[in-house]
Amino acid sequence: MNNNVKNAKSKIILPIAIAISVILGVLIGKIIYKDKTFSSSFPFGSGGNKLDQIMKVIESNYVDDMSIDELEEIAIAKFLETLDPHTVYLNPLQAKAANEELDGNFEGIGIQFNIFKDTILVVNVIPKGPSEDAGLLAGDRIVKVNDSVVASIGIASDSVMKLLKGKGGTIVNLDVKRKNINDLIRFKVKRGNIPLNSIDALYLIDKNIAYVKILNFGKNTYLDFWQKLSVLKIEGAKSVVIDLRGNGGGYLDAAVNMIDEFFDGGKLIVYTEGKSTGKRVMKSTNSKKSFVDMNLVVLIDEFSASASEIFAGAIQDNDRGFIIGRRSFGKGLVQQVSDFDDGSVLRFTVSRYYTPAGRCIQKKYSSDRNEYDSDIINRFRHGEFSQQDSINFSDTTKYFTKNGRVVYAGGGIMPDIFVPSDTSNYSNLLVEINQKNLYYNYSLQFVDNNRDKLKNVKNVNALKSFLYSHNAYSLFWTYVKENNVKMKDSDLRISKNYIENLFCAYVARQVLSEDDFVKIINNDDVVLNQAIKVLRENRKLPNPH
Repeated sequence: MNNNVKNAKSKIILPIAIAISVILGVLIGKIIYKDKTFSSSFPFGSGGNKLDQIMKVIESNYVDDMSIDELEEIAIAKFLETLDPHTVYLNPLQAKAANEELDGNFEGIGIQFNIFKDTILVVNVIPKGPSEDAGLLAGDRIVKVNDSVVASIGIASDSVMKLLKGKGGTIVNLDVKRKNINDLIRFKVKRGNIPLNSIDALYLIDKNIAYVKILNFGKNTYLDFWQKLSVLKIEGAKSVVIDLRGNGGGYLDAAVNMIDEFFDGGKLIVYTEGKSTGKRVMKSTNSKKSFVDMNLVVLIDEFSASASEIFAGAIQDNDRGFIIGRRSFGKGLVQQVSDFDDGSVLRFTVSRYYTPAGRCIQKKYSSDRNEYDSDIINRFRHGEFSQQDSINFSDTTKYFTKNGRVVYAGGGIMPDIFVPSDTSNYSNLLVEINQKNLYYNYSLQFVDNNRDKLKNVKNVNALKSFLYSHNAYSLFWTYVKENNVKMKDSDLRISKNYIENLFCAYVARQVLSEDDFVKIINNDDVVLNQAIKVLRENRKLPNPH
């Protein structure tokens, strides 16, 4: 993304957007008030910018007091809705949150917390972060923040974030209740830079196959990926599964750099074209590559978008590895950013990207934003998640991979191996427990009651043994009953093991690591199991030639 786009373009867009709203209001007024009794006390001048004149008249003479700033925010959003679905305006708070996610850090105190029994419970303390340095521990309960009581007042998570996040170097005072200590403990925590991981998990499935789940393509994603996968390769990994399911995209360059590691020099990765940007071609470099000899599978689903689709498209069109899962989102537009002085930003589309075979995978859109936003739901209703034959491409033009396989554009990347959505564990019991978030809530309670004993648990197998020996699953089902959930025998036969696995995973997230959480979740993953099968069988892509 280019962060240096001039604010001059934004100064043009703003008055246009405001004028549209004002003019619409005038036209509606003329329809409603047919007597046409309008004052002409404030005539517009014969020259100059009409839009500026409208703004001045409205600001100075409109019947009610109003905030021009608020009108600008509304008008901008309405104006941009007439363009493509990915050209958006973000207010300062929205822009800050979006930038933190992609830049890979934010300024705060470095804890993971949950509102548990109307109290801020410290679930985990980020290693080497400000809170660990100050002495906070998992299991602590924050009662006061800067002398303001935050316990038993119904505080929401977003309000907690506002209290704890802040400029690096500033101090936040926390009064904490710690188990077995009667008095509150005061901690002075100096806010600092807290890393955000875009790689959710990276571990060895077996001695030969590595697994990596990437949440988005952020500023630090490529370097983190390269460093961690290099270690697993040294440990023996010969193949890798890259899980891009649910990955909504991010920085184009981060995705391209990752793809480059799997190719020899000179391979086309992606190209972009736009009215003002021209054509930009990105090919693999000739430098030494770390993973060019590794077998590769990429997992995608209907929420894999943008940079994720660039990644999958480059691998597929070059016949570099298998794409497994379900059809991706279908976002083939590239945005640049224009920054405003108040911290708000305009993300506007400047070009389309094309896969090596020449495909633009952007799905159709119109001025009806609701129709575009409902596309995933419509796919589900149409049966696409369960039947490959239900998939309809808006563009039936045939494109060809390097080896001559037929692929299509217009509406996402179609995987080489389609795996339907797994509903084998679905039941009303699972739905209700999900809605009430009971497996997570009880995991907090169980860990809190057994925190000292759980310190000796060092791996997933040890954790599972601990849960059985301490009747954790029986206690969980008692907790479910206490929350008025109906447990039919038929539902238990379908979902019991799956639900208990989820409970175990959420305990692991608190006691072990995020990698262990994902490992346990992946036990029941039919898409990942298909990928593992393909790699273990050393299956090859079909070659029409």
